[in-house]
Amino acid sequence: MPDAASTPDKRSLLLLVAILASFVAFLDGTIVTVALPAISAELGGGLPTQQWAVNAYLLTLGALILLAGSLSDSYGRLLVLRIGLFGFGIASLACALAWSPEFLIFSRAVQGMGAALLVPSSLALITTAYQDRERARAIGTWTAWTGTAAIVGPLLGGILVDWVSWRLIFAVNVLPVAITLLLMTGLQESPRNRMPLDIPGALLAVGGLAGTVYALIEQERLGWTHPAVILPLAAGIVALVLFVVREARTPAPMMPLSLFRARNFRYGNLVTAAAYAAIALGSFAVTVFVQESGGFTATEAGLASLPIPIALLLLSTYFGNLAGKYGPRIFMTAGPILCGAGFLLMLTASPPLNFWTQLLPGQLLFSFGLAVTVAPLTAAVLGALNETDAGIGSAVNNAVARVAGLVAVALVGTISAGALDFPGFHRTVLATAILFIAGGLIAFVGIRTPKPAG
Repeated sequence: MPDAASTPDKRSLLLLVAILASFVAFLDGTIVTVALPAISAELGGGLPTQQWAVNAYLLTLGALILLAGSLSDSYGRLLVLRIGLFGFGIASLACALAWSPEFLIFSRAVQGMGAALLVPSSLALITTAYQDRERARAIGTWTAWTGTAAIVGPLLGGILVDWVSWRLIFAVNVLPVAITLLLMTGLQESPRNRMPLDIPGALLAVGGLAGTVYALIEQERLGWTHPAVILPLAAGIVALVLFVVREARTPAPMMPLSLFRARNFRYGNLVTAAAYAAIALGSFAVTVFVQESGGFTATEAGLASLPIPIALLLLSTYFGNLAGKYGPRIFMTAGPILCGAGFLLMLTASPPLNFWTQLLPGQLLFSFGLAVTVAPLTAAVLGALNETDAGIGSAVNNAVARVAGLVAVALVGTISAGALDFPGFHRTVLATAILFIAGGLIAFVGIRTPKPAG
């Protein structure tokens, strides 16, 4: 079968398709946060509704992203991408029309399934179509454009919530989805590589994560001893244990445990878990707190988060180059500790809230620390593996980041004692700081600077 991008024009079109498809998935991960107070105000459910509006999406995305990579290889990247786009678009409309918290949460879970098909397929298309330096440049372009979702999401979400309705933050996905599907009509499928699919592993991962996350969220309302908490928690833990056992024994694992034999991959994923749990916890807390306790509008909350993506766009490449020169360890140690220090500065928040003196200094330090961390962390994790394992290694690291964020948001109610008022915010930012500092210490102990080739 002809390659999906046999000419420069086709490859440019393919790159545009890959960017647009991934952009909507990343956009939906950032745009919803500023709308959480408005969603719970209209649909009800309080903090649990806000948590599940985020976690239902992260749950299916994190649990299925590894399986999605295998589906892409087996059935064709463009086919899987089309299915993901259709599913994502329909689920977005369902979210926009939601009449209850339960229907919104269900629709968000379906949205996460669609998103899980989009990101691996997009990267696989680029990997297949480009070689060597051109591939690196194409992935860099993909990263730069999809990264703008972190800027567009909070601002666009805030404007739509304040000026029209929170429902438009989901409906707005339909236009880029339709444009992407239209552009794909001129592309041909790449060669397929039939591989056995680890369906039981995927089901165990989804069941394990769903049970534990449900228990962590609902225990705040029902208590740890309630059967509706104990039973899902026990079932979830058993499913996760069985998932690890299966991945160790099956000939075609969804998550090859052999990858963790590489020291930097093993410790790098521990740092990823701590750092991305902290990012999810801290970002959720700040965005909801400034609206519910600080009186910010959704647009102002979106503007308050701008230092983070701007710092990443301006500084990530610089620190990535420094990590290539001096090794990742020093940056993976210092970066998370700087992030933690930024959140410790936010402990000064007190009524009446003054964003400029009480939150902005911490946000700026956190943003700088994140820019120091991200590129060296990615380089350390993927640089620990052979080129043939880079794809699955990237998927595993992505899944670790998503699941860590999922668990962290599930624990917001427990950490904040059920409310993101000033005392609850202080408890949450302290927990965020501890997670970041723990990530820096793990990097200092575990990460090693690779020896230069030759």
